[in-house]
Amino acid sequence: MSTWRPLTRPPWWQRWLPAFLHLPVRWAFFLTLTGLVLFFGMVFFYFALAMKFDMAEVGRLPGGTVIYDRRGQELPTSGRNSAKLAKRADIPEFLVQALRAREDARFFDHSGVDVRGLARATLRNLKDRDFTQGASTLTMQLARNTYEIRAKSLHRKFLEIALTLRVENRYSKDDILTHYLNRIYFGSGAHGIEQAARTYFGKPARELNPGECAMIVGIIRGPHIFSPFRNLPAAIEQRDQTLRRMEAMGFLDKAQREKIMAEPVHLVTDDQRETQPSYAVQAIRRELDRILEDRDIREAGLHVHTTLDAAWQERLNSELTRSVANLEQEKSWPHPTHAAYVAGTEPDYVQYAAVTIETKTGGILALIGGRDYQHSRFDRTRSSRDLGSAFEPFVAAAAAERGRLVLPGRPVQTGRQIGPAEVERLARRCGLAGPFLKTEDLFRGSVAATPLEMSVGLATLGNKGKRAKPYLIREIRDASGEILYSAKPVLSVALSANAATEATSVLTRHAGTRCFTGATGSERDAWTLRLGPAGSTAIWIGFDKPVAIAREPRVKALLEEFVDRLGNE
Repeated sequence: MSTWRPLTRPPWWQRWLPAFLHLPVRWAFFLTLTGLVLFFGMVFFYFALAMKFDMAEVGRLPGGTVIYDRRGQELPTSGRNSAKLAKRADIPEFLVQALRAREDARFFDHSGVDVRGLARATLRNLKDRDFTQGASTLTMQLARNTYEIRAKSLHRKFLEIALTLRVENRYSKDDILTHYLNRIYFGSGAHGIEQAARTYFGKPARELNPGECAMIVGIIRGPHIFSPFRNLPAAIEQRDQTLRRMEAMGFLDKAQREKIMAEPVHLVTDDQRETQPSYAVQAIRRELDRILEDRDIREAGLHVHTTLDAAWQERLNSELTRSVANLEQEKSWPHPTHAAYVAGTEPDYVQYAAVTIETKTGGILALIGGRDYQHSRFDRTRSSRDLGSAFEPFVAAAAAERGRLVLPGRPVQTGRQIGPAEVERLARRCGLAGPFLKTEDLFRGSVAATPLEMSVGLATLGNKGKRAKPYLIREIRDASGEILYSAKPVLSVALSANAATEATSVLTRHAGTRCFTGATGSERDAWTLRLGPAGSTAIWIGFDKPVAIAREPRVKALLEEFVDRLGNE
């Protein structure tokens, strides 16, 4: 039986190659085919994943920051929630050129992904064995900020690329540029180019001059550290770097650059800034800015949960307003509606400031920085005023800490037992910064402190010698509810529990609380310290430009009536 079979001719590539290369070529072909299948499978997967995202979100204004009190009640705010979208026609061409020079030189040439830049960044990341380079185009940054893609990973980068290509397919370059500038964070609470222009320069974006355009673009890479309100020299340096980059790209010549750099920077003044509706929210914004900078948080749509007790704040403020208004009426003193103020002069009526701190934690329950925020934005809770007899509790604390007698109503005799240096040391440990006199006049209250410091000091005595660091923000969540920041009470021991308890003996028990009403020797400042069941309150009353007030017998009676109305809450 014949076993002959016709010979099969080998493929053409085998006839052209030596036999020892046949197997490697087969493997190369197989691996290439497998790689292509995997590549196109991955492309399909990420584009399918990207299809789940709503492209209309790109053109929408990000949600504003919402602030809540400790019970979840939303507090009224301004600024971010009233921000407006800029149109392409509102954006100066110089700003567009500055943005290209600093962030994306080939913006109008690439398809959303700068392949050359991405390859260069990939090689650098492989070398560094970390994600040190991003090569993000403006479109990629827009996609990332719109859909909150934050984690540094290959999955994140692939999804970002897929979304970027979808954005480029959906929107024109001018639309992408406009949406990008409307969405990014520029520091100091300003999201979007329109609010940034008004926040820093007090004008709409379309009126920005070249130097202002360059400075705003320079802020983008470090919105917290390069904010001109926080660090003007750094902001100017970023402006200059942007201008030099523009010169290198041919957008302006050396003479134009030097002329722009020589122009003075005109930032808005404190009184011109778009501000918050109250001293408390203003203080929350200050603390929020610090947290966002420390944590490098740039998201919009934040939910900020504070320690503030809106009900207590309102009651404290209304009772103070009522008491001071009655005093003004009796004494015919100027008041907020006085013609002198209406005529445009500085407020010259009686002011007050008050801070309540949760004694055991340091959470600020109320913060009132003045009589009327619309008249004066100066926060008096951070302004030092003479203490006078209101310093007696701390003289008593120092004596008790050293095992000496506490003589209520006799601070000089109490202080002489230990000397001014010991009293100053203890007062500083309780949170008072001074300045302090080095003589026995210190025992009579020749020392200055802010209402915030006095509240902290009083809380230290009420918390058995444990000093709590004051804070306003308890928790920050993003738009999806994820916790970005959470605060915990920070306590330190300032004096012994026995000494703290003995020091409070100089406070008068009144309506379920312990209180102390004092005034300075010059009779220009009146103080009330109130240690309640949960909170420690320091209240100052006086004129911004010191005028004798406390000599009026009615002032002490006013403060006592005020404490009565507050009751034992």
